[in-house]
Amino acid sequence: MNKQEKIKNFNPNNIGQVNDGMYGLPFTLEESDTVLIPVPWEVTVSYGGGTAKGPEAILQASYQVDLYDPLVKDAWMKGIAMDELPIDMMAKSDALRALAEKCIEAQANGAEPDSLKNDIDAIHAGCKWMIDQVYNKCLHYLQQNKHVGLVGGDHSTPLGMIKALGQLNKEFAILQIDAHADLRDAYEGFEFSHASIMFNALKEKAVSKLVQVGIRDYCEEELQLIQNSGGRVVTFFDRDIKRAEFNGDSWDRICNRIVATLPQNIYLSFDIDGLDPKLCPNTGTPVAGGFETEQVMYLLEKIVLSGRTIIAFDLNEVGVGETDWDANVAARILYRIANLAAFSQTKT
Repeated sequence: MNKQEKIKNFNPNNIGQVNDGMYGLPFTLEESDTVLIPVPWEVTVSYGGGTAKGPEAILQASYQVDLYDPLVKDAWMKGIAMDELPIDMMAKSDALRALAEKCIEAQANGAEPDSLKNDIDAIHAGCKWMIDQVYNKCLHYLQQNKHVGLVGGDHSTPLGMIKALGQLNKEFAILQIDAHADLRDAYEGFEFSHASIMFNALKEKAVSKLVQVGIRDYCEEELQLIQNSGGRVVTFFDRDIKRAEFNGDSWDRICNRIVATLPQNIYLSFDIDGLDPKLCPNTGTPVAGGFETEQVMYLLEKIVLSGRTIIAFDLNEVGVGETDWDANVAARILYRIANLAAFSQTKT
C-alpha cells in the first residue's frame, strides 16, 4: 500500500494504533515528510536524571494526541515518523552517566577537574561519539530533503544537528526557548555539558545569531558573554518579560519584538524547562517561572506567519516520572512544532 492509499484508508479521528508509528500514523520513514531523531542521552546532567528515557516516553504518549492542527490543514497527511531508538546509545549514556556522577560528586567535595582527567577524557570521548552519531544521522535525512527534528535526551544532544545544518546552510539563527542560558564554558569540567550547548553552538560559523527567550537561571559569566557579544546573542529574560506584562505590555507586542530580531532561517531549540514547571515537573533542572504552552506556540506561529523558516528543531530535557505527564505535554508540543516547521519550509 502506497502513501496515498494509506491516507485514503486512515481515519484521523480514531484512537492511535500502537502498532503504527509516531502519533499512530501509518507512514514509514521514507513516506513521512518529517523525521524525528531520538537521542536518549543524559551523561552530563547536573541535577535530576531521566531525560534519556524521554524519546521513548514521548513516542508512547504520542498515541493519545489528536491529529487536528488549528493552523496547518490536514497536517497529519504529510507524515511524521520517529527513527529507531538507538539502544547502544542509551547503554553508553548509562555507563558514562555513572562515571560523570562520580566526577561531579568529587568536585562538589573539593576535587579539581585536573585530578579527574582520565574520567573526564572518557566522558569527553563518549560525548564526541554521540555528537558524531547525531551529525551523521541528521545530515542523512536533511540531504533527503526531510523536515528533521531531534528528540532528546539532555540539551547537549542537538550539537551534532547544528553542525549538520552548518554544512547545508550559509547562516541561520538559533531560537532558544529555555530556563537556562546554557552559555557555560565546559561546565563541571565537561566540554559538551548540557549547560554548555549554546556556548558550543556559537563556535559554529553558520550560527549568525542566538535569540534566547524565557531565560531565568544564569550566572554572571553568562550574562557578561551576552552583554559582550556585540548583538550576536539577544536574550529576552523571563523577569523582563513578566515585568513588561505587569506594566501593561502585551505578549503579542513582546512577540513582535522577538520576531523582529530573527533572520529568515531559524533553528528552534526548545528545552522543555522553558515552560512553567507544573508542565514538566520531572525535567532535569526545573526553575520556577516560565511559559504556558500556548504562549510558546503563539510566538512560533507568529514567526512562521511572518514568512520566516524553521529549518529544523529539537525538543529536549523531557523527564520521566511516576506518570507520563511530562511526555504527554511534550508529545503535543512536538506535534505542533513539527507541523509548523514543515509548513514554514513548504509554505503550503
